[in-house]
Amino acid sequence: MTTRIFLVRHGATVLTAEDRFAGETNVALSDEGRAQARKLGARLAAEPLRAAYASPLDRCLDTARAVASLHGLDVQARDALREISHGRWEQQTRREVEQRYPEEYARWEEDPYTFAPEGGETGLCVTARALPALLAIVEAHPGEQVLVVSHKATIRLLLSAVLGIDPRAYRDRLDQGPAALNIVDFKGPTRARLTLFNDTSHCATEASELPALPSGRLSRWWDPPASG
Repeated sequence: MTTRIFLVRHGATVLTAEDRFAGETNVALSDEGRAQARKLGARLAAEPLRAAYASPLDRCLDTARAVASLHGLDVQARDALREISHGRWEQQTRREVEQRYPEEYARWEEDPYTFAPEGGETGLCVTARALPALLAIVEAHPGEQVLVVSHKATIRLLLSAVLGIDPRAYRDRLDQGPAALNIVDFKGPTRARLTLFNDTSHCATEASELPALPSGRLSRWWDPPASG
């Protein structure tokens, strides 16, 4: 039996456009984010969802409810699905962090999987808590379709783990737009196939609209600092 996981990133928040670290900060969805969640709900309205899970942060719970309510489902919060904590960087812009903690930021850019800012989490720590939670959901729903709403870094780390991608490069090689839809099909907890990745077509204003080129909120490998 195949268990299908609709793995979703929450919609845009009030801080999305500000390039701030807000991993463990409980930021609300913006008007745009709520609209994205409604569009996602409409897209998945005909799918036979049997359960809905989410990170306990409001931006995930509200995104999940916009989908789950159309199926008569309650959203079950799972703390292990929360976003990576950035410790003392929380709520600061990337520019501020680079200026205040240049050595710490440089080490994190080089290896965000095993290094964390003071008071924060490594990618390894996030994987250690989030992966068992995801696999427990898979085991609890054999042959069913399930919604799981989480966060940008957490989702990329989960996909790296289940697909065998080098997790040290998760920030460079994987992206997740607001309200992005991923579909992962599981044949038991040890075999997974990525069927759909980072799909935000339900948010497009035109049917043929394609994702924008990467810019902002990326590693410096993609997004070098402006000169001058």
